Amino acid sequence: MGYPDTSGLVSDDLEVIRTASGWLADGVRVALVTVLKTWGSSPRPPGSLLAIHASGHTVGSVSGGCVEETLVASHRKGELGGAYPSLVDFGVEKAQAERLGLPCGGRLELMIELLDSADALKPLLDLLQDGQLTARRVVLESGEVTLQTGGAGVEFEVTGESVTKVFGPAWQLLLIGNGQIACHLARMAISLDYRVIICDPRSEFIEENPLVGVHYSKRMPDDEVRRLKDVARTAVVTLAHDPRQDDLGLTAALERALFYIGALGSRRSAEKRRARLTEIGHTAEQIARIHAPAGLPIGSKRPAEIALSIMAQVTAVRNRVGAGSMAGV
Repeated sequence: MGYPDTSGLVSDDLEVIRTASGWLADGVRVALVTVLKTWGSSPRPPGSLLAIHASGHTVGSVSGGCVEETLVASHRKGELGGAYPSLVDFGVEKAQAERLGLPCGGRLELMIELLDSADALKPLLDLLQDGQLTARRVVLESGEVTLQTGGAGVEFEVTGESVTKVFGPAWQLLLIGNGQIACHLARMAISLDYRVIICDPRSEFIEENPLVGVHYSKRMPDDEVRRLKDVARTAVVTLAHDPRQDDLGLTAALERALFYIGALGSRRSAEKRRARLTEIGHTAEQIARIHAPAGLPIGSKRPAEIALSIMAQVTAVRNRVGAGSMAGV
């Protein structure tokens, strides 16, 4: 296909679209399945994708079990979908839910598109490979597809006329300070559909092997924070281990309505940081917005474990779930 290797740095959606586009380029008919609605306890949320190869190979998922098996069997027999997008309802009764591998009483509605042209997904894939946030709108009556790049807006929307799904980095993560933890965090965040920026103006931190899909900045941290757009969807984490860098970033971050602000370090360093920020005029309420030490308490010691704990906390705050949504955890 000629696209750069982003192994380990792709989101679930990008993996589905890239794989399906490759199948279409090989002349294979592909069924693209999208979860529209769920009722009860469903394993996959609305907007989840599944692509099915004519041979039965799949990428992505729409449930936890036999829904995929049923869809694959129908596609192999040529019985899945039609000329225009079709809507399929799975579930409702307990017996059927158990047979389909859904939780008791679970139910989901799916949209099925039968694609047989290499051009069906390539324009979308090109935009995603270029890092563009893209809304794909499918008109249910005609199957007409339009793409629109730009602001995030609603990530997934279903109306009586159309289905719109936003692909690409709808969320943003700024990491202040380069190093092992930043690299691990960047990989995790990209797989979760974040646009990632690593900011480190220090001359000794020159990235010799930059990660694909990561934006690197040599600006001062406060300048980089103030340049951020769509701050309600942005998280900032300081990792520099240098108060001159971290405090600059935090001072600017506290001026903005970011959904997450985190600072790496021990509780002792967090206390010293709190004193410094108080001295320069920040209030206790402002400082309380900082998650410090950043990350959920999972006993993390190694860089990858620390990155995992931080990304888990960012995710909890983003989803407004549990203790992770409280600063200073």
